[in-house]
Parts: sequence; structure tokens; C-alpha cells
Amino acid sequence: MVVVLAAKSSFGTVNYVPTGSMEPTILVGDAVVVNHLAYSLRVPFTSVSVARWKTPARGDIVVCFEPGDGTRLVKRVVGVPGDVVELRGDHLWLNGRPHEVGPHVTIPAVWAWRDFGPVQVPTGQYFMMGDNRDNSKDSRYFGCVPLNQVIGKAEYVLLSADPQHYFLPRSTRWLSPLN
Repeated sequence: MVVVLAAKSSFGTVNYVPTGSMEPTILVGDAVVVNHLAYSLRVPFTSVSVARWKTPARGDIVVCFEPGDGTRLVKRVVGVPGDVVELRGDHLWLNGRPHEVGPHVTIPAVWAWRDFGPVQVPTGQYFMMGDNRDNSKDSRYFGCVPLNQVIGKAEYVLLSADPQHYFLPRSTRWLSPLN
């Protein structure tokens, strides 16, 4: 059992997504495969990297821990170290220029932080946002995420079930890559 848990901790997991913060890319009821080896090899059960071969890139969908309370989240990397991130009227600006990273949804009837920043992403940290900006607790609220709190890259939807319809399978989403 220890060997299986250690392998799971170091190589990859399947995460069930309970919220709509990444809609339309990831839906409530999706189970996504997270590649823990996408960026580094870690000592099992820790955030200590033994070897690092890559860092998250702008646009990657990652699983990370929220800096404040350690909640496991699925978010998109919108700002990498050194970037200046700003939202102006719900439009993303990077380094002083309008830029879109992945699809996004806004629901005008819902209050959300549509104007934010500018903030510069510190060295070794990443600015994360949900694709559903009006329903996402992200770096606008808890700040940038340190690299050692990034667990891995969410690569594809393994399975999907619709909780609004008695968890009937959404088989058209099964094994679909995330981008």
C-alpha cells in the first residue's frame, strides 16, 4: 500500500472536479488526469523536487495548492515570473498589452473582480485564474502560487458525469485532451 501511495504521490493522479471555476474547459463532474511528472520529480508525500526539467508555461492547466489554506485547485497559468498581470473591464492584459490565455466565461449578473492590478508576478511564482472568471477563487484573491505548490499538469479528461442529470455519463468528453 505504501508503494502504491508513493507512486501516486510522485507520478500522477486522477482528480474529480467539484466546481465550475474552469468552465467551459473543465466541467463539474469531470475527472481529470494530472501528470505529476510534467515539471519535476518529487520526493513522495512532499513538495521537495529531486529534479526539475520544466516549469509551468502560460496557458497550462495545473493542479496546485492554494497558498492560504492548502486547498487543492485546478487553474490556468496566466502569468509567469516577471509578467505584469492586469484585468481591465474583464480583459486580461499581460506586460501592458491585451492578451487572452485560454477561453474564458463571464456572467455579468454575478459580482466578480473585473478590474485588478497591475501586479508583477514574483520570481518562482505563478498567477493562476479559472476560465470561469466570475466563479473562480484564484490569484486575484489569494495571490501568486509558489512553484513548489504546483502539483502537476492537468492533461486530459478521463471520465465525465453530469451531476445535474443523475450523473449520467458525458462520454463525448472521455479521454479528451485539455488545452
